[in-house]
Amino acid sequence: MLTFEHQFATLPEPLWVACQPTPVAQPSLIAFNDDLAAQLGMQTRPDDATLAQWFSGNRLPPGAEPRALGYAGHQFGNFVPQLGDGRALLLGEVVDQQGQRQDVQLKGSGRTPFSRGGDGRSPLGPVLREYLVSEFMAAVGVPTTRALAAVTTGERVVRQMAEPGAILTRVARSHIRVGTFQFAAVRRDEAVLKALADHVIARHYPETANADDPYLALLEAVTARQAALVARWMSLGFIHGVMNTDNCSIAGDTIDYGPCAFMEQFDPQKVFSSIDQGGRYAFNHQPGIAQWNLARFAETLLPLMREEGEAVVEQATEVLRGFTARFGAEQRRLHADKLGLAPESDRAVALMEALETQMHQGRMDMTATFDALTHYAKTLGAQALS
Repeated sequence: MLTFEHQFATLPEPLWVACQPTPVAQPSLIAFNDDLAAQLGMQTRPDDATLAQWFSGNRLPPGAEPRALGYAGHQFGNFVPQLGDGRALLLGEVVDQQGQRQDVQLKGSGRTPFSRGGDGRSPLGPVLREYLVSEFMAAVGVPTTRALAAVTTGERVVRQMAEPGAILTRVARSHIRVGTFQFAAVRRDEAVLKALADHVIARHYPETANADDPYLALLEAVTARQAALVARWMSLGFIHGVMNTDNCSIAGDTIDYGPCAFMEQFDPQKVFSSIDQGGRYAFNHQPGIAQWNLARFAETLLPLMREEGEAVVEQATEVLRGFTARFGAEQRRLHADKLGLAPESDRAVALMEALETQMHQGRMDMTATFDALTHYAKTLGAQALS
């Protein structure tokens, strides 16, 4: 059984709304992550029928107190002051076996006050997609949300056509986003903004609490995690697809697997979102967009920082400028690792640029290319030893 706590609920109520899931007709468990459940402290697995009831929202697990979280966001560059969990509910937090606090959230559990006319549901396809891709990302060491369970609802969800409905149980270090800070900032209530920032420092970045300016240190810490995260995406040929500020995790995790993909034919300009007609979130734009999102985060923190006027803007700008160097250093390290070179090797950059040119011209799959290089290297090694 999971032991729920509710630390986020201690924050001011504009940041969340208590809300119950909408019952479904015939819940059925189709996937359950036993390893993740054990990490969360579930020592004895309930039967499938009980799990289906819990993770459909029909009968909540003991101790759960569902809440929809509020956030704003820049969507394709356009600011929307209120978005929020339109089809998701935070059940609470669980402290895992490593002592880390993890959110447990139902996604597709019905309408909330943030639904904006939507039905609050999710088709089966996107649920399975997020389950599989997020668990792959975790397996290869990319910071990410996780998937605990997938449940079909026995109901149809109408999108372009009628599809089977499903609910995903998502686990994350938190669901606080850049958009959460924008949601607080747009209300011009500094007490709410400060409570949110202090919560994030205590939960995710305690090392910044004793800095001369904790909020400037927070910006720097979040910038470092985002730079490392996007470098890992790029090393795998991963395209997130919708890097809106409401999909930018303050904890530094990959969150919201919508039109994401791994490139089958290497193209720096590749886009996978059907609505991204301008290529805003193309593969090679991802570092710049992450930096842009961080600038929006910095804007929300300025009122909390110690300095004022031009001085505080310059301090924040200097931190944001550092994103490029952080990203570049991590990217070089990852490239060197993939090519079997020392991290400090200058050859790694030139070799990777040449290889990317070849992959683009040859319309090559990035993952398959490195797999082939690995087999080739093993063959050469075997020949050298024989």
